[in-house]
Amino acid sequence: MNEPLHNYMRVGLVHFMAFPECMGGEGPILETLTPLLRDPFFEAIEITHIKDADQAEAVGNAFAQAGVEPVFGAQPILLGGGLDLNHEAQEQRGQAIAKLKRAFNRAAEIGCKRAAVLSGPVSDKRTVAKRLLTESLTELAAYAQAKGMSLVLETFDQVPYGKNCLIGPTTDAVEVARNVRQQQPSFGLLLDLSHLPLLHETPRHALELAQEYLTHVHIGNCAMDDPSHPAYGDNHPRIGAPGTRVGVEELAVFLRVLLKMDYLTPDTRPIVSFEVKPMPGESPELVIAQSKRALEEAWRLV
Repeated sequence: MNEPLHNYMRVGLVHFMAFPECMGGEGPILETLTPLLRDPFFEAIEITHIKDADQAEAVGNAFAQAGVEPVFGAQPILLGGGLDLNHEAQEQRGQAIAKLKRAFNRAAEIGCKRAAVLSGPVSDKRTVAKRLLTESLTELAAYAQAKGMSLVLETFDQVPYGKNCLIGPTTDAVEVARNVRQQQPSFGLLLDLSHLPLLHETPRHALELAQEYLTHVHIGNCAMDDPSHPAYGDNHPRIGAPGTRVGVEELAVFLRVLLKMDYLTPDTRPIVSFEVKPMPGESPELVIAQSKRALEEAWRLV
């Protein structure tokens, strides 16, 4: 592709994955965000819950000054808290919904216009679990909309060495999205390139299947062939790291499909976010720099 990639997308970064010490809502959040907000390569940054109200206010002010869009990721809240939006017990499901609503309040104050969640664990009662998840998502989507945000559901793996989530296969994700959209038209799906190998799905299969509901995309990588690999499972190593599944060529294929289905266009310029995590001994700043180079190289191959 000869045209600049920024003509077709707004590049983002999942901050709490690149700086996992901030994933719990504490730590050097503003300090690690500030260099990213200064970088004109990024037009969106995905953050998670910030416990301290003063720090959250400072983060919101920094986003506004930089002209960068904040996106809210509730995945650490759900995973870290063992919360389950498709739990069979209403009390547990209600606890998850209530905690997310509180988090959405702060996200809206920071200026987020989009919030991402994931399903609970795989269930033996899949039909019931999908119905309960649909009910939870419908309620959360309505609450998010009232706060000026749209809600997206991210698909995850179903392997025991990963997150092993109900959603899961893109076919099931589309079924849930179709049902939620009957009441909440702004609801959408988030597909992450790193999760597709773990789901044994190709980019073409997953993206084209989800096309009608696709509203957000992540670029990432995974290791699933060697249990001794430091990023084994759903751990988002840098693009092209030895022993992993997604390199520059695979990223180029992903981008080609997005272009072919008119997801990436100069008119819409959707957010496409890196989700990369430093492996032990790696520098977050260098991994981010490598991610930018990998995207530019893949774009040249498109």
